[in-house]
Amino acid sequence: MSHSEQTIEREIVSKGLTAPRLTPTSIDEAIKDEHYWVAPGRRLTVCALTLRNGFIVTGESAATSSENFDEDLGRKIARDNAREKIWQLEGYLLRQRLHDA
Repeated sequence: MSHSEQTIEREIVSKGLTAPRLTPTSIDEAIKDEHYWVAPGRRLTVCALTLRNGFIVTGESAATSSENFDEDLGRKIARDNAREKIWQLEGYLLRQRLHDA
């Protein structure tokens, strides 16, 4: 959970907003597995997050120069980029469930 997510989550809780919603924890729980690939030339990192239902979300990170490439940092950025996409997907699913109820 990022610092900004923690701040927003605290504000939501402090305001007593209790309607069905997504949380950073629910986003993390949607992730079943993760895999990483580093392209030849060591400037591009791709993260593939497999969700509970088998859907795969990808995120990328690219260093502008190979001298600045750091594999750990590339993996973190690529994962964060992939994880960010899950919010929209899970948001759609929650809205659909609320609509159908």
